[in-house]
Amino acid sequence: MIPRYSRAEMTAIWAAANKFRIWFEIEAHACDAMAELGVIPKDAAAAIWKNGDKPYTDERIARIDEIERETKHDVIAFTTELSEHIDEESRFVHQGMTSSDVLDTCLAVQMMQAADILLADVDTLLEALKRRAFETKLMPCIGRSHGIHAEPTTMGIKFARFYAEFARSRVRLEAARADIATCAISGAVGTFANIDPRVEEYVADKLGLTPEPVSSQVIPRDRHAHYFAVLGVIASSVENVATEIRHLQRTEVREAQEYFAPGQKGSSAMPHKRNPILSENLTGLARIVRSAVVPALENVALWHERDISHSSVERMIGPDATVTLDFALSRLASVIDKLVVYPENMMNHLNAFGGIHDAQRVLLFLTQKGVSREAAYKIVQRNAMRVWKTFGIDPDNPDSTPAMDDVEKLAAKQDNRLAFLLSKDEELGTILSTDDFAALFEKDSIAYHTARVDDIFKRVFG
Repeated sequence: MIPRYSRAEMTAIWAAANKFRIWFEIEAHACDAMAELGVIPKDAAAAIWKNGDKPYTDERIARIDEIERETKHDVIAFTTELSEHIDEESRFVHQGMTSSDVLDTCLAVQMMQAADILLADVDTLLEALKRRAFETKLMPCIGRSHGIHAEPTTMGIKFARFYAEFARSRVRLEAARADIATCAISGAVGTFANIDPRVEEYVADKLGLTPEPVSSQVIPRDRHAHYFAVLGVIASSVENVATEIRHLQRTEVREAQEYFAPGQKGSSAMPHKRNPILSENLTGLARIVRSAVVPALENVALWHERDISHSSVERMIGPDATVTLDFALSRLASVIDKLVVYPENMMNHLNAFGGIHDAQRVLLFLTQKGVSREAAYKIVQRNAMRVWKTFGIDPDNPDSTPAMDDVEKLAAKQDNRLAFLLSKDEELGTILSTDDFAALFEKDSIAYHTARVDDIFKRVFG
């Protein structure tokens, strides 16, 4: 967790001042509950709030740290410093509780707070993706599978796909937030031997949590594993979008690119460079978030009622994963919001190879005319390979690749297009009539491939 990739609101959740504030509230609410039950005097509970409810300033935090250096125990250091403010009532603090009651309940609150920020981040990203999806809804571009031209799609469908992906992530994150929102105030080994379960119920209600059904001495770590696994999935979705942008920004593609601000520099050596640095950065940040997933899974297995092998892990991955993902989601929303798209380049690429993207359309037309799928495939593939060869892409002659200007000239020709070659195919001429050929290509290629865009958008956006 470094300032370069941190935002203040999320960082504040993991700051000592917020942590100690939550610890105090857990202890003070527990005292209120015990006072109601007659375990401690009511005026003692009131005094704890009155004298102990003070901001955790740098001076107070330094004092806690000073005590911990001697006691080697963070919760004892905290309660000792608290006792310096509340005097004799301090004997009622931490009655029947164990350290994990405070630590685990606090961690649950912090993870909830972090989830709330992340949910807001996802909402901002969804808003940007939806806006760009509708802006580019019918903006045609070539779809690619294995990085190779496949069939036409639209830029809007790309944005809609990412929208749907993050909408799923939002549902997962809400579930993970609910899963982690548990409270353990059950005492040593979780038997409630020294504290009434009603204290746990009271504290849980005050903090917006639910009581953990069986806490042993710690909240079970499968909940935490679920939470960090969801963060890892969201991070992978961030990388999914970032990778698409990086490919589209390649010089030879240039169908989209990150916004390049006035005065921005792309390279210390090469003044002409415009690099997809934000998307590359997002790819790296996703790796950091995902790196928390395996340790979180390994934390599930603890010895007997508890050990602290999970503790050091969570002190690091809690802040690092949430702070990093918060930054990444905010950055991605900005990238999407300002992303520059180049529809003319998209059309140029779509039309660059003689209409071979209509190959499946022809294949299906032939099967509807009674041709077996195998025979139809051979006919269409034969002609599609001829199109490739006219562009110098000949597996039998790898040295025949034409120059770039030759490719541009070839793209402008008509006698090397799939439709033309099919019309000259002798075998196909015995199968299809002139009217059949006219019907095959009577609908514009782009209109054919984008006819169901509205259906897709209705599924995604309602």
